[in-house]
Amino acid sequence: MHLFPAIDLHSGKAVRLIRGDYAQMTVYNDDPVAQAALFCAAGAEYLHVVDLEGAKSGETPNFVTVCDLIRTSGLRVEIGGGIRDLATVERYIDAGAFRVILGTAAVENPAFLREAAAKHGDKIAVGVDVRDGFVAVKGWTELSTRKTFDFCREIQDIGVQTVICTDISKDGLLSGTNLDLYRDLSATLSLDIVASGGVSTLDDVRALLEIGVYGAILGKAVYTGAIDLAAAVEICKA
Repeated sequence: MHLFPAIDLHSGKAVRLIRGDYAQMTVYNDDPVAQAALFCAAGAEYLHVVDLEGAKSGETPNFVTVCDLIRTSGLRVEIGGGIRDLATVERYIDAGAFRVILGTAAVENPAFLREAAAKHGDKIAVGVDVRDGFVAVKGWTELSTRKTFDFCREIQDIGVQTVICTDISKDGLLSGTNLDLYRDLSATLSLDIVASGGVSTLDDVRALLEIGVYGAILGKAVYTGAIDLAAAVEICKA
């Protein structure tokens, strides 16, 4: 299982939200590049980055910071947040992004998703952010009419390989992750499932590893010390 320590960007800083609420934002590091270096020193190989401002606006206000992370971190960087056209996809890929994550645009513009997947293959992932069984959009500020499993099947049919699935109700609370959701997704679909939201302990990491998901995103738990990243990396190597 691949581990993706996370950096959420807002105003050029590494922050975390609670349940996607921009009013409940904590700044954990003023220097995202320094934060990524800590992740790399702990043995991480991947980095999950979200432009929180971009997720709301559909723009790329933290593009320069993302490029700095790609260039200097030594990690394979995947980036999401506000990527809603092919030009932006290719701007990130040209900058060296390992993978580009489509969220709102994947829900609202399936033709764009199909085009991006056809052109860039496994460099395209979809972020499926779940609240009450439905997919949320626009930085989790709005709820679509799309049901989680139906939407994931459509993604699979389009040819997308990787889905980052976040249970919004668990995000940032350190209360454990939604193992039932990831177990059901893994059993039902042939997608590579990345679990996100509420991964709070090394036991959560072990449980996800046992389920057989492709990856797990580690957010607040790493920043607070609830999960020792180096220990989590060793668990996934065993």
